[in-house]
Amino acid sequence: MERFQKIIWNKKYQKEYEKLQEMEKGRKFCCHDMEHFLAVARLCYIFVLEEQREISKDVIYGTAFLHDLGRVAQYETGISHEEAGAELAEEILMECGYNEEERKTMIETILSHRSLKQDDTTFAGIFYKADKLSRDCIHCKAKEECYWPEDKKNHIYIC
Repeated sequence: MERFQKIIWNKKYQKEYEKLQEMEKGRKFCCHDMEHFLAVARLCYIFVLEEQREISKDVIYGTAFLHDLGRVAQYETGISHEEAGAELAEEILMECGYNEEERKTMIETILSHRSLKQDDTTFAGIFYKADKLSRDCIHCKAKEECYWPEDKKNHIYIC
């Protein structure tokens, strides 16, 4: 996972991640931190293995660690974090050696990670499922105040 490691050490990535952590300090709802990124990556990897898909760990983990990074721009300007994240991801992925096809897949997944359905069989659909299931809505301390509609909340507990 050499290229994925390049993402983590990329200066743009580190700068945006640090800004995101600062902006979400004290946030009582779901945070967008390493715990979330790792949970999404691990679940997505499991689902890809179960479905015997040919998707590299570099692509899976890279997408997971970039998919919510656009939240900084969303908080600052109001642009959707999917759009902002896709733009940022394109820059970072080129610097980290991902090929055109991989970048296209990853960017499309980032752009659609909030709007697909769990029964979508594409990589984006698998990723959507992993992102949704990564949240522990059942045990959330802010569940009574959560603004997510009930149909978006994760009511399934995965061990």
